[in-house]
Amino acid sequence: MESAMGALGVLLPKLTQLLQDEYNLHKNAKKDIQYVSKELQRIYATLQMVSEMQPENLTKLVKMWVADVRELSYDMEDIVDSFLVRVQGPERPNKKGTKRILKEMTQKLTKAWAYSGIGHEIKDLKERVKEVADRRDRYKIETVVPAKTTSVDPRVTALYTNLTKLVGIDEAREELITRVIAEDDTSTLQQRIISIVGFGGLGKTTLAKAVCEKLKNKFDCTALIPVSRNPDTKKLLKDILYELDKQKYENIHGALLDERQLIDLAREFLQNKRYFIVIDDIWSMEPWDVLSCALVDNNMISRIIITTRKIDVAEQVGGYCYKLKPLSPDSSKMLFCRRIFGCGDIFPEQYYEVSEKFLKKCAGVPLAIITTSGLLANKLGNVKEWHQLCDSIGSGIGRNDDMENMRKILSLSYYDLPSHRKTCLLYLSIYPEDYKIDKEELIWKWIAEGFVQHGKGGQSLFEIGESYFHELVNRSLVQPIYSSDHDSSTLHDVDEPWSCHVHDMVLDLISSLSREENFATTVLGDDNGDTYSGNKIHRLALHDTNWPTRDISRLNISKLRSLTIFGSGCIINSMPPSLPCYRLLRVLDLRYSNFVCGHSSLRLFIGNLVHLRYLRLPWDVYTDEVLAEIGKLQYLQWLDLGGAENIRELPSSILGLKKLMLLFINTRIRLPAGLKNLTSLEELRHQVLVDSVQLAEEQGHLTQLRILSLVVSLEMKKDEEGRWDESLRTALVGSLANLHKIQTLDIYNNNYESDLDGSMDSPLGNLRDLIIFSIKLLPSWINPVTLPLLSRLQIIMVSQVRRQDIQVLGMLQALTSLDIRVSGGRPRPRVLERSVVGADAFPCLVECTLLGFPVVPSMFPAGAMPRLETFRFYIDLEAFSTGGDLTVDDDLALGHLPSLQEVAVSKLVTAGDEAVSSQDEVATKVKEKLWHEKDVHPNHPSIYLY
Repeated sequence: MESAMGALGVLLPKLTQLLQDEYNLHKNAKKDIQYVSKELQRIYATLQMVSEMQPENLTKLVKMWVADVRELSYDMEDIVDSFLVRVQGPERPNKKGTKRILKEMTQKLTKAWAYSGIGHEIKDLKERVKEVADRRDRYKIETVVPAKTTSVDPRVTALYTNLTKLVGIDEAREELITRVIAEDDTSTLQQRIISIVGFGGLGKTTLAKAVCEKLKNKFDCTALIPVSRNPDTKKLLKDILYELDKQKYENIHGALLDERQLIDLAREFLQNKRYFIVIDDIWSMEPWDVLSCALVDNNMISRIIITTRKIDVAEQVGGYCYKLKPLSPDSSKMLFCRRIFGCGDIFPEQYYEVSEKFLKKCAGVPLAIITTSGLLANKLGNVKEWHQLCDSIGSGIGRNDDMENMRKILSLSYYDLPSHRKTCLLYLSIYPEDYKIDKEELIWKWIAEGFVQHGKGGQSLFEIGESYFHELVNRSLVQPIYSSDHDSSTLHDVDEPWSCHVHDMVLDLISSLSREENFATTVLGDDNGDTYSGNKIHRLALHDTNWPTRDISRLNISKLRSLTIFGSGCIINSMPPSLPCYRLLRVLDLRYSNFVCGHSSLRLFIGNLVHLRYLRLPWDVYTDEVLAEIGKLQYLQWLDLGGAENIRELPSSILGLKKLMLLFINTRIRLPAGLKNLTSLEELRHQVLVDSVQLAEEQGHLTQLRILSLVVSLEMKKDEEGRWDESLRTALVGSLANLHKIQTLDIYNNNYESDLDGSMDSPLGNLRDLIIFSIKLLPSWINPVTLPLLSRLQIIMVSQVRRQDIQVLGMLQALTSLDIRVSGGRPRPRVLERSVVGADAFPCLVECTLLGFPVVPSMFPAGAMPRLETFRFYIDLEAFSTGGDLTVDDDLALGHLPSLQEVAVSKLVTAGDEAVSSQDEVATKVKEKLWHEKDVHPNHPSIYLY
């Protein structure tokens, strides 16, 4: 269903593109395209209606019709793309003479054939579209679709769970109870809202019910109201009234009252009562906006708990947000054992290994543990069957009532997604279990597949795709992995996930849906997966298998769009000889496969993949010859050469890739002249060497850049008159001033005696992350006018920090993270004077690191850094021991920082026995002072001394 909608969603804009004047199609062909486009829009509308249904509510007839639409959409897109490739063709060669003339003649003939062929193909497709539309009308597809919800909500059992049989919720329950009944000195009587957020099946409803049961005697009235995906607000209001007083509102569901009247009834009833109401499973703000009107804040210490799978809903509702965590390993084991073996938390020896595997797949999700244990309890005595069932979870091939019920619960989140997000989620089914999926890699693959389309507002495709990723995280469908778990040496947003993984139960769901919709095929082993399926395979993934690539030809891959190989177990002796089977590839990811030979066949193979958008190969197979072939791929968007050891210079053919959006290279690879031609580039990274004025100037032509990482060779040379040559620096700063879309800028300067100072005519209004490594002075363009949205700044190995630098940085209104590290050497910089900034400085700073120059918190007056949580700085013991600006009796002023949670202090010590001895005494006094100020600080921050 979703793959059919996704395929149509990609196709319709391409049909519109064909109607543009530049293609100069015959008028009959245009009429046919217009007819096909309009009819497909009607078919798309029918699919949208059908997509609101869960599969079990659809007839076989509907499913067959949807499958036909999907395959038709794929075929039409292939025809359109092939036409565009033939018509647009490669850039004309610059060479003169006979070869050029022959090349131009060949291109003209190719285009003529393309125009001739597209008319006939569109005519044939028109007949297929007519046939599909006729069958829709003849079978009355709209009328055979049943009412939206006919099955029982599988979550209803959570409302009637015997709480005495639960395991592992005591800690969460007590924490929430503390939140519910805790008295706040400033709002003792006010209504308090608490949101429980978490993954489907994590136990939100059960926990909310447990809290309600424990506290109901402390309130005048209580109610627990399920909401669901598509709620009727009138019914919800009636449910609340009935639950509050079943006798008084016995007949409320039959009353003919509008929403306003029901709200008034609820407010009147609750006006003088202390109430506790649980609103369970809210999916959007619309029902809450109505219900909140009824839940009057009557200054009676009333409490409301909502449960939701969506983080943004909890944030918009307000109040305290409790993110429910999975069960601990011990609690998971106890629940599993009790459900299967009756008691205890010890596995029988023969079941130990497979039981551990099951618990790993369940990952602490109570519903998953209960579901799988219910299955296994009926299979005691057959360990082999346990292993078979364990292997099936995650692949979507397990079929039984308990697993189906589990999938129904999880699928509620899936069916609540917009259609194009559903397609993006289904794409995750190609990844192996427990795989850390790189966020950027995933988004670029979505783009290459056409799942991400340009919208309104001028956002780039990547930014739109990133919003899709965030939505999947927000809905708890994928589990985020944040940058704090990644490489701390790079400039990552600590609040921004850099990758994700998929819970095995969600993977099981989407693998099952992918299989049903023929969306993707995975080969898990020699004879596992959909290996011998007769369906046309559109996306193929090999999971660390010993399947030789020659055996791929056993599959029906004539329409293959994506090939991904995971794991070095996949041995590729040579690229498959059946080239026509791969001509439609959009994504080719062989990064972790193992090439043992056959680079020449790879070279011949790659250059013919004219539809390819995303290419990732093992770095050791890149050669100048292979890159020359890659230069023919005019639609290529993503190319990673970051680890290519065999390449010393980027061939000029790569500069013809006008649609290239991302290019990873390293400092060993020199850039040729003409970089400015890559005008679609959004990311140019992994330390691009800039060592000439021409290269520096060409950077300024790449105005679509969002991310740029440079190594700048600012060689300091004097001219004949003894003046420093600053032409490269001037050219580079001038180019940076043109990059108005730049968001992340990373500059490594190979000469710490030089700087990057200069003027910028206009602000870099989108720059948020800036890192500069090795520099003499802070550039003057780092200021609040030029960088109004700068959020994170790292200056590593700066030779000197001046008072005015700190003052300017303090005015950066969006700055949340600051890291400045002065390079070593003598003389050591003096301690900064007191009150180096004003009381309104650093208004948003959360994390601050000032290393290599002496500084203490007392230099920042009360009012500065109001949000600072982590402060890392040096204390110069020599400065303290000899007096001057600071003495050991001075207050360090940790109390000036009201949000402080952590302090890390390093000591600057002067060499020499007498100096060290004297400074040890000072260090002891400073330590005592730090501990004293920690004790009197309301947050009692952690102190670390180095």
